[in-house]
Amino acid sequence: MKSAVILTLLTALVLTSCSNPLGNTDKKIKIGMINWIDNISTAYLWKVLLEEKGYDVEMMELDKAANWTGVARGDIDIQGNVWLPITDKPFYDKYKNDVDLHDKWYKGTKLGLAVPSYVKDVNTIDDLSAQKDQFAGKIFGIDPGSSLMQLTDKMKQDYKLDYTIVESSEAAMLVELKKAYENKEPIAVTLWSPHWIFSDLDLKYLEDTKGSYGKPDNIQYMTRKGFAKEHPEVIEWMDKWELTDDQMSDLIKYVNEAADSEDGYYPERGAKKWVEDNRELTDQWMKE
Repeated sequence: MKSAVILTLLTALVLTSCSNPLGNTDKKIKIGMINWIDNISTAYLWKVLLEEKGYDVEMMELDKAANWTGVARGDIDIQGNVWLPITDKPFYDKYKNDVDLHDKWYKGTKLGLAVPSYVKDVNTIDDLSAQKDQFAGKIFGIDPGSSLMQLTDKMKQDYKLDYTIVESSEAAMLVELKKAYENKEPIAVTLWSPHWIFSDLDLKYLEDTKGSYGKPDNIQYMTRKGFAKEHPEVIEWMDKWELTDDQMSDLIKYVNEAADSEDGYYPERGAKKWVEDNRELTDQWMKE
């Protein structure tokens, strides 16, 4: 009788564990992201892929500094958008002993000032000084704490540019850009590549003759200390991750369109659709 009771309890335990594959806390992963569409796109891409493998993924939307702090403290497991060697250097120098940096998945980013291509008389940052009136002395930027805005402050000093840098957000900057573009008005904005807006609007970067924005970066991913030992399979998958400019722009466009859908904000819907349409590529990353 006693043996039968023990056998029954063991059977129940096995069945319970089998019916709850996510009950193991080791299957929980926290992905950090910044509220920029490229960051959102890759974060949700990995949410989709990891959940297909049985992981319980929590998304954590924070500013860039908080993302780095979160990974360094162990509160965030993965942050997929580390721009090095230039853009995120201040953060990397501060936290490099507290995070694990992994393989690059995108090569050759770009940062700088961009204007619509119909602005014919402005082709370099130097040209802006003589055209201050037509730009109303303004450059539209993004979040004040971002690396891009820090470099833009440096650019303003390097070129002795008497312009106001308007701090806002990516979304607000894009609203101003689209509005000016529709009216064929001059506008200067801070931008980066890869970005989906280049597939929608005909824009050009202004030549940075003084090198204020530095050389092209690569994009890598980082994890908290100990994550690689706990989840070697995730590191193996993510180390195979690589996107071309066209693939990245395509992913961003899928996510952006889904995020702006009439029935609500659903970036994950766009990421899922992109994965479905690019299954051959993602299967190469996720091979066991």
